[in-house]
Amino acid sequence: MIGGSKRRRRIYARMVPMNAIITAPDLMNALAGERPPLLLDVRWQLGGPPGRPAYEAGHLPGAVYVDLDTELASPAGAAGRHPLPDLSAFAAAMRRAGVGRDRRVVTYDGGQGWAAARAWWLLRWAGHPDVRVLDGGLPAWTAAGGALTTELPGEHEGDFVPEPGALPLLTADDAAALARRGVLLDARAG
Repeated sequence: MIGGSKRRRRIYARMVPMNAIITAPDLMNALAGERPPLLLDVRWQLGGPPGRPAYEAGHLPGAVYVDLDTELASPAGAAGRHPLPDLSAFAAAMRRAGVGRDRRVVTYDGGQGWAAARAWWLLRWAGHPDVRVLDGGLPAWTAAGGALTTELPGEHEGDFVPEPGALPLLTADDAAALARRGVLLDARAG
């Protein structure tokens, strides 16, 4: 979908935070506040080892691991390597992670930003109003003096119910049309 209705564009303009990025020092301050954000560890790399062992070896305190391949994407196939996840499976994964409609969320990965950005986009597309990506991911956190832990957080079921459409989608035909008349950036790995 390109553009959408005027109403949807107005809603989108109200929902997009001024800055989708949070720095490690700002995250440290937010975590020390009265309502700390939920942290989602989304470490993943193409052709690399699974992210869960790295998460178990050390992660930001309180962070919950979310698997890109199984929770943020449907199985690879005709729709691509990482098509949009089944909405009910995505909703269940986000609630299991503790995502709530009124709780800020910060996603991070191993530093490249691809996986954290995907989690950010999916949550924003599904209607979550306040999601940020940790600038520089885990390396920025540790460089700023942030501690890591192997302690697993307690389970806190969230109440997030996705309402897709908060961010626009493009079909393959829409993307081809955009590439002919404007600029289309392909950020996929080779």
